[in-house]
Amino acid sequence: MAITRDDVRHVALLARLELTEGEENELAEQLDRILGFFEVLEKLDTADVKPTAHITPIDTPFRDDRVTNQPETERWLANAPAADGSHFRVPKIIE
Repeated sequence: MAITRDDVRHVALLARLELTEGEENELAEQLDRILGFFEVLEKLDTADVKPTAHITPIDTPFRDDRVTNQPETERWLANAPAADGSHFRVPKIIE
């Protein structure tokens, strides 16, 4: 599939790019080469290749999900201008 200057102009219009005639020609050639690489990749036999998310196996980098700092409600509310039980009290903003 050959990329034409009209294709480049259309994409440039969608991307709100102003291109010179030389840039249109250059981009058309570059995009055509990129599509050519994909055509080469399409010819590869990948029937025996297992789908992967990573090329190497990785361990989960996340820590265990456990609470390390227990809530201290009284300490949190100590500096609050107003409290209602274990909640912050704030002015009503919607009538």
